[in-house]
Amino acid sequence: MNTNFHFLKKINNDLYEIITDAEKLYKDEYFEQCIAQTRRFAEQICSNILEQNNINKKTFDEMLEILKDNSNGTTEEKEFIDDLYFIKKQGNISVHAKKVKKDAITALECLKRAFEIAINYCVYNQNTSKNILKLNYDVELLITGTKIKENKFQTLEERYKKEKTKQSAALPQKNKNNVKTQIINQIELKQIKISLFWKTVIFFLSISMILILFLIIKISLLQNGS
Repeated sequence: MNTNFHFLKKINNDLYEIITDAEKLYKDEYFEQCIAQTRRFAEQICSNILEQNNINKKTFDEMLEILKDNSNGTTEEKEFIDDLYFIKKQGNISVHAKKVKKDAITALECLKRAFEIAINYCVYNQNTSKNILKLNYDVELLITGTKIKENKFQTLEERYKKEKTKQSAALPQKNKNNVKTQIINQIELKQIKISLFWKTVIFFLSISMILILFLIIKISLLQNGS
């Protein structure tokens, strides 16, 4: 399965399996279960960090408090802890909800925050290459399983042409013929308009030349008479 969390597999396969299951749940539209799975992922990361520091496992709330108390106040640590709190809160709401809300927006936000947590964990806790800091969460990869290969920095004109091509390809054959006929008619009409324009220019140019010639002759006659 193609996943946004490919970088995590070599670092911690258990975490990788947990979060890729969350993506599968999202893709299958089990949004509440997806949120709960991201909560499990976040809690397990907290547990791993504390175990590395010889701290016994505690509740999720207690682990978050320990991380917060031992933070150096860096931007990365603050974002890391904020993301953990967000996922814990949404996970609790999802688990204890009496009705299924089908909250795709919150589920996607949890996945995105889990993605940031995973990168933070790999780089600042597992000393992975900082190159993964450049990664962004790819929603199209999540939904379709296919990574975008095209240039994301296309101009507006390029995106417009591509969209027109898609629309044209989706038209029935009859409509395609109509479109072709309309284009031909537009070209012919444009040619007629251009032809009429030049005829008008030539007409007025001829009149101007005649008037100029008349004035030259008249002036010449007047000079000879004097």
